[in-house]
Amino acid sequence: MKTQQKLQKKFSCEFFPPKTEKGMENLFNTAEILKKEINPEFFSVTFGAGGSTRETTFNAVTNIKQSTGGDVAPHLSCIGSSKQQLKNILDNYKQQGITRIVALRGDMPSGTVSQSDFKYASELISFIRENYNDLFHLEVAAYPEVHPQAENATKDLNNFATKVKAGADSAITQYFYNVDSYYYFIDNCEKAGLDIPIVPGIMPITNYSNLARFSDMCGAEIPQWLRRKLEAYADDVDSIKDFGAEFVSEMSQRLLDMGAPGLHFYSMNQSEATLRIWNNIKA
Repeated sequence: MKTQQKLQKKFSCEFFPPKTEKGMENLFNTAEILKKEINPEFFSVTFGAGGSTRETTFNAVTNIKQSTGGDVAPHLSCIGSSKQQLKNILDNYKQQGITRIVALRGDMPSGTVSQSDFKYASELISFIRENYNDLFHLEVAAYPEVHPQAENATKDLNNFATKVKAGADSAITQYFYNVDSYYYFIDNCEKAGLDIPIVPGIMPITNYSNLARFSDMCGAEIPQWLRRKLEAYADDVDSIKDFGAEFVSEMSQRLLDMGAPGLHFYSMNQSEATLRIWNNIKA
């Protein structure tokens, strides 16, 4: 953990672009609350499969930046997009004063055929560096529990190394609930000579059924004991939220004490659960 311990701790929050006007209004209110209480290094905004939320991502990024005055990092996935389409998007962000991008491979929406000029996030990173030099700070994804589509852990680490060598500045991990997975991932990165900041992704626990479904889709493990504990609460939402806040807060504190260079909160466009964790930790 030596490469991470030497870094200044930074915190960030993630949103997804809402589909309705009311949802967008709620997002802006949440952003303003989190800006006031946490003052994150940046807010990130996700980008739907194949660019399916492109316009709403643009709107969310623009309005969050204007309403909070904070740094905003739009996600940009290359699957399903041509070089010209991506350049148009990047030029748009450049004009808006956006200086941070979360560069991802992404997935195609189900039932569609890719017309991409890129297959991997590393190619997108190289493209951005070739066309914009160091204008953008590039965040990439990391998978302490291994990407669900990777053949094995070694190849997944090699894929991460390729992104770093292509020009990634820092990384945000998929969320996890096993601290050891992060520790060993960092250890393997250090052995491979990879020393960029790798910030743990933190997912608050507020709804077990939704969390279980999403975790099964994205390959994030919920330890068996934790599944059983959450299942035991059944429909007792308040108890799930109380236990989730306690457990995730303790995990977050342990990560920080180990030397993690900050935390990235997957807020799900709500402030309450993230702030409960934030107020419990000693950052």
